Order: sequence, then C-alpha cells, then structure tokens
Amino acid sequence: MRRVNTFTVVPRSPEDEELLRRLLDASASLWNELTYERRQQFFDGESVWDTADYRKQYVGVLGSATAQQVIRKNSEAWRSFFAARDNGEDTAPPGYWGNEDDGRELRTYIRNDQYTLRWGDCSTIEITVGSDLKDKYDMGYRERLTLDVRGRPKWSGDQGRLELYYDELSDQFRAIQPVTVEGSRQDSPLANETAALDIGANNIVACTTTTGQQYLYEGRELFERFRDTTREIARLQSLLEDGRYTSKRIRRLYRRRTRRRDHAMGALARDLMERLYEEGVSTVYVGDLTDVLETHWSVRVNAKTHNFWAFRAFINRLACTAEEYGITVEVRPEAWTSQECPNCGSTEDTTRHRDTLTCTCGFEGHADLTASETFLRRHESNVPRPMARPVCLKWDDHQWSALTRRAASRSHTRNLRFLGTSSRAHRPNEEHTNPQVTAGESA
Repeated sequence: MRRVNTFTVVPRSPEDEELLRRLLDASASLWNELTYERRQQFFDGESVWDTADYRKQYVGVLGSATAQQVIRKNSEAWRSFFAARDNGEDTAPPGYWGNEDDGRELRTYIRNDQYTLRWGDCSTIEITVGSDLKDKYDMGYRERLTLDVRGRPKWSGDQGRLELYYDELSDQFRAIQPVTVEGSRQDSPLANETAALDIGANNIVACTTTTGQQYLYEGRELFERFRDTTREIARLQSLLEDGRYTSKRIRRLYRRRTRRRDHAMGALARDLMERLYEEGVSTVYVGDLTDVLETHWSVRVNAKTHNFWAFRAFINRLACTAEEYGITVEVRPEAWTSQECPNCGSTEDTTRHRDTLTCTCGFEGHADLTASETFLRRHESNVPRPMARPVCLKWDDHQWSALTRRAASRSHTRNLRFLGTSSRAHRPNEEHTNPQVTAGESA
C-alpha cells in the first residue's frame, strides 16, 4: 500500500535557505523550459517527446538524479494529459510553475536514494545538490545539504520519491514523502458482507449494508461554511485593483476552504470504513456520478457538485482508506436509484421532495437511504430490510458524531426523530433516526 508522510523542513542558517531556494528555483526553471518546448510541439502537431537534453543543462545545479526526476515528473504529467484526452475529458496541457518576473513555484523532486531521513528528537533530512552549488557554498565533494525536520512520520516503509516545495502562504518549506507499507493494518479476517453508498452534497453519504445497518452523514452545514468562504473570496476579489486577480488573503481563504472540506471528507472515509469493518463488510459499491455531475443545471447544485463536492478525490480517499482495512471499493452505475420505489419498483410513480421519496403505492421514506438500499439490491440478491434505525452523523469540526436528542429537537423543522442508542461503547452520544420520517432541505 502507498501512504504519505508530510512534514516541515527548516534550513539551519540563512546560507542554507539561500542554497535551498536556488535548488528549488532551478527545478522550476527546468520544468518551465521543458513544458514550453512540449507545449509548442503539441500545438504544432508534433511529438512532445522529442526534446532537448535539459538534464545536461541543469546537472550542475540540481545534480543528475534530481534533474532527471523533474523531467520524469513532467513526462508523467503529459502522459496523464494524453490519457485523460483519450477518455474524452476536456483538460488542458500541463502548465508552468510560475515565471521569473512574477515568481516561480519553488518545487523539486528527489529520488528515493538521493535523500536520507533520520527521525528522532532532532530529526534531519539530507539531500543531494549539484556540484556548482557545492562549489559556491563551500561544500565537500560528497557532502549533502542537511536540513532540520519538524513533524513525526505517520507511516513507515520503503521510501519513495520526495517532493520538496516552498509554501508561500505559511512561509515554510514542506516535504511530501510517499512510503510503501506492507499489508493491511487490520489482522482479523472480514466476513463476506457488502455495502452500497449513495453520495450527495446535503447528505454526503447514505450507506446500507447487507447486515441490515444504515448510516447517514449530513453535509448541509459543511456546504454552508464552504459557501460563506466562497462569498468572502468574491467580496475580496471585487475590492482588488484593476489588473489584479488575487491576494495573499484570498489565497489563504482558498486553502482554508479546501483544507476544511478535505479534513471532513478524510475523517468521514475513516469513520465509515471503521464502522463497515466492524460489520464484516469486504466490498463497498459506490455510485458513478459522472453523468450526474454533467447534467445538473441549478447554480446552487452546480456549486455543490463541481466546487464543494470533489467526487473523484473523495472516491480515491475512500479506496485508500478501505485498503487499510482490506475492503474493496467498486464504482458501479447507479441510474434511477434515487427515483425507484423499493416496494413496487416504479420510477414513474415516485416523487422526491427534499429528503423524502414517496410513491403512489403508499411508500414514504428517506430518499438517500432508500437509494443506497436500492443500489445495494441491484448487486446483491440477499439484502434484508434494515432492522436497526439508521445512524445519523454530523460533523463538529473534529469528528463525525451522531446527533443528540437536544440537537434533534432543534432540527424539528426537518422532522428528524432520534430513537434508541448505539451499541458501540466508544460512541455514547450516538442516536438513531427513523428511516420512514421525512428530513430536511433538498439535496
């Protein structure tokens, strides 16, 4: 399994910082020159792979291995671009890392055998630099640049290619280290249970399992905070002088908005997989939202599906987290699951109003939970009717926890009722909601 450690890198002296900046700036210059040539060749209809030997031009500053890694990363970006284009996606060719006048993005890639990380009370990292930089800064022939490291590794295993970059907003140098971890973190075997997920924005995930359990993760407040930050970004952009499109404050808001969302989504993936692992689930079906993302027309819905809702990134996070627990994630078509009545199977006689799905046959239930149950039945023949009342969870900026009775009473306008208590000892505040009672605002 591939996992990632992230940490902060701190130069030991002003001279070390100057050397590091020169190294990262040279990498950005190499990337930009190679990208420029390949873009010109692409737009002229020529092969992008027949280029000058930029490794030789930058070997004195970067070293041969690092120069080659930047070139390889650039080639990977172009291969991804061509693969996406072959799949019919409308995407742009790889771009530049800034420019010399406005400032380059300071970034480089270091091969796994060209750096050494030592973890301890005073953690350090040693990286190679080119002979020209060694001469300029009076370094020995075999000497490496030694930098301090702040942070602790989350994962241990075989180290991969290191990404080292300067974060302008926090004024810090940061590193991303991929590692290969052997095996699953879980030791006990899984049962042969399955689960299906209905993914949305108001209710981020509705889940039904073949054990008869259901989970509902609400996302309304997350989206409203996302919208509030978006409005503040728009307000600040309207105050910029002509010719300016961003500022340091705006970039910070963009990053804060993304980090809040990604933190909640990452925590959701882990919370859900922990629950499914306890249920003995070995396979999770996730609906393919490609067509949904392309057909929504509402401005508000578009803001959710395209800006707030990073579907592919969330599926990747789910798959990576599931891998730790030995659970397989499969993306399958889910057409009409949100409109199909679980009692009579009709899609024409049903009506969805906000979170409620009703049918002329007399059925009334939570639309998203019903959709996840219908989705599961399409792939599993033996799916019992959910016996326990679904667990309804809400984000509190730290973890996903079920709503309490007091919170439920404040949500009376959404007609949510919470009955019973959870059997999980470490979730004492968990409550359950009746799946046959209507809830909230439209998804």
